Amino acid sequence: MKGPADAPVSDAMRATIGRVLDALAEEERIGIVMAIESGSRAWGFHSPDSDYDVRFVYARPVDWHLSLARKRDVIERPISDELDVSGWDLSKALKLSMNANAVLSEWLQSPILYAADAEGLPLLRDFAARAMRRRPVTWHYLSIAFRHLERLDPDKPVPLKRFFYTVRPALALRWMRLNGGAVPPMDMAALREGCDLPPRTAALLDDLTERKRAVREKASAGPVDRALLDLVGTEMGAARAWLAAAGPDRPDPALWAEADTLYRRLVRKVGE
Repeated sequence: MKGPADAPVSDAMRATIGRVLDALAEEERIGIVMAIESGSRAWGFHSPDSDYDVRFVYARPVDWHLSLARKRDVIERPISDELDVSGWDLSKALKLSMNANAVLSEWLQSPILYAADAEGLPLLRDFAARAMRRRPVTWHYLSIAFRHLERLDPDKPVPLKRFFYTVRPALALRWMRLNGGAVPPMDMAALREGCDLPPRTAALLDDLTERKRAVREKASAGPVDRALLDLVGTEMGAARAWLAAAGPDRPDPALWAEADTLYRRLVRKVGE
């Protein structure tokens, strides 16, 4: 059984992140719709020295929008080597959601929640879930798997972090293939539950996951077992075949009106 020391985020770090978010909200005059942990700590395969990737969606008050000046729709704060904080304006998040952005979908599923607007977060989750479409999500995970697989040499020691960045999108592709949905789980354990992996492949992943949790971020795994590389290659091939056969996949125009309504509702909540 895991104890407090094994938790992805300690109570002390949660308190630190909470203070950073409170200060940021005051400094920028924003309302935080949600703030979550992204990356390996939320995915379920962090190392003891993994950094903290805090991501958030925010809304600005009405008055901020009443200007002809072009303004940024992101906030970025590299707090330290250990803590990175960045967020998207609600308008950016909703536009990306209309394009079935898989990154936002993952944020909305994160098991590590630092802050949430009790009204806004459920509304955003519901909207994003209905806006997701399998085709763009498949392209997203296929591209990530391809990019990281290119950097792997199967005959040389492989950095554990890079290996997991390769196998996780392959598992997301497998989950979509087997379940037919467009929103694969973010958490590695939940993702694997829907992947029906062969026992040996599952055991290999278990072993590597436990090793990564015990060693530093830059540790290597040694040469990766061929069964795991075959899993990645098989799912990438299946995804390409599905994309070639699938028909057009466009967003529902009616969702734009819903997005506008949600945007106005949450912006007005922040105030004038």
